[in-house]
Amino acid sequence: MRTSGWLPLLVLLVFSCARKKTELAWEVNFPVIGSLSSPRAADLNGDGVLDIVLGAGRNEYQHSTQGVLALDGATGAVLWEQEADDQVYGSPTFYDINSDGTPDVFIGGRSPYLRALDGKTGKVIWAYNHEQYADHPVLRYARFSFQNSVLVPDQNGDGIDDLFIVNGGNPKAPPYDESDRYPGVLMVFDARTGTILAADTVPDGKESYMAPLCFRQPGATDYTIVFGTGGETIDGRLYVTTLSDLMKSNVSSAKAVVMETGHGFIAPPVAVDITGDGFLDIIAISHASTVTAIDGKTLQHVWQQKIEGTECSNSFAIGYFAGNDDTPDLFTFVSKGEWPNNTGTIEVMLNGKNGEIAYRAEMGCTGFSSPVVYDLNKDGVDEAIISINEFDCSLGFVEATIPQIQNRLLAVDFRRGSIQPIDESQGVKNIFTTPWIGDIDDDGYLDIVYCQYYSRGGLLVFLGMRVRRISTHIKARQPVIWGAYRGVMGCFWESGDRGFPSDC
Repeated sequence: MRTSGWLPLLVLLVFSCARKKTELAWEVNFPVIGSLSSPRAADLNGDGVLDIVLGAGRNEYQHSTQGVLALDGATGAVLWEQEADDQVYGSPTFYDINSDGTPDVFIGGRSPYLRALDGKTGKVIWAYNHEQYADHPVLRYARFSFQNSVLVPDQNGDGIDDLFIVNGGNPKAPPYDESDRYPGVLMVFDARTGTILAADTVPDGKESYMAPLCFRQPGATDYTIVFGTGGETIDGRLYVTTLSDLMKSNVSSAKAVVMETGHGFIAPPVAVDITGDGFLDIIAISHASTVTAIDGKTLQHVWQQKIEGTECSNSFAIGYFAGNDDTPDLFTFVSKGEWPNNTGTIEVMLNGKNGEIAYRAEMGCTGFSSPVVYDLNKDGVDEAIISINEFDCSLGFVEATIPQIQNRLLAVDFRRGSIQPIDESQGVKNIFTTPWIGDIDDDGYLDIVYCQYYSRGGLLVFLGMRVRRISTHIKARQPVIWGAYRGVMGCFWESGDRGFPSDC
């Protein structure tokens, strides 16, 4: 592990001249394993510095002693690790359920993997066992992958918030084949004990890969939940229902607000006020790259945008990118071509007010990480930090051998239309992991934590990985709102300032 270093670039120098240097604070390397997870941060050892937790593992269907990792935010040293029988690709949800003052960790993945882990020690508090539900009419389907979870308000009166999560998706089902597809299952767990409080299959009987949303609108007594169905080559729908209906284990009356043929909804939607009425609106992108903005008050479409010739499994980041109004805008990646042989990436920023494409660039080959957002140069317009891979995109996404590959961490300045490199490395890749940004040690400056994976061949093969923390000279003058995968980390939402949901 390297504890200090110099990045081989002029890192972020375009944004300011400062006495503090931007430097590599630490780097930690792991042989054999890799990750499809995205890091999130919480102080687990009580030293006042945020620590990093992410899912990991070996190649698909392989056991690993390092299925979940917790890293000391100050040094990168491993605080604890937890085993898994398959890849843990979810990102953690933090919540203290054993009342020791330290956030505990909920995290999910394949085969199916869902555990609550003690935040201090990594020991298992509870674990989901699908075998005990083999004869249950609903839960017998919950034997595939667990998507990212969100907290919901206490449902069983024990004074502790509970956990809402979706299980679904058979990874062995071939593209375009409707056989061996099983309905996704919406589940609410007692966060303290792991007891299932409610569950129902999705109304259309389709598979589900989408992490759900839960939020409450102004004046509402019930919470809205949003979930999606379908896959890369399977029809799907975006649904809106209520938490109270789910707690009755009956979401048959859920309203389908968007439908897509030949594709489903994989990327999680976002909830943000783009109409200025104080209500959270819903913006979703289908795998066919159809973006739909849905009025949170009426559930009618506000606007729709189709990005032709592309597909999308990447979630949106929210920020003020257009710089000409107070409406939040949206930024994401889309992939050229058709799954599973996508041949390039297009970066797209949409004006939140009308859905018009306000920025479009083609950088790198297909990957499924998402952007994070901060106003790096303090000009009132947010920049996006992205991770891209560069190789011969014509080889396609699932080509067995990629002879040369470079991973680049970049900052996109929308106002100037410029790209600023943060880090560039040969022989490494990042296909799925979203960076994390924030003030990790409370020194008033922005930190960046990101993952790279060693590449000597196939894109999806795990051959070892490294996690890096960059300590930047960018002053953290304002809170980081969209600094991790999905922005707000596992929370149920209330309407917040400037159109964003408030962070819990």
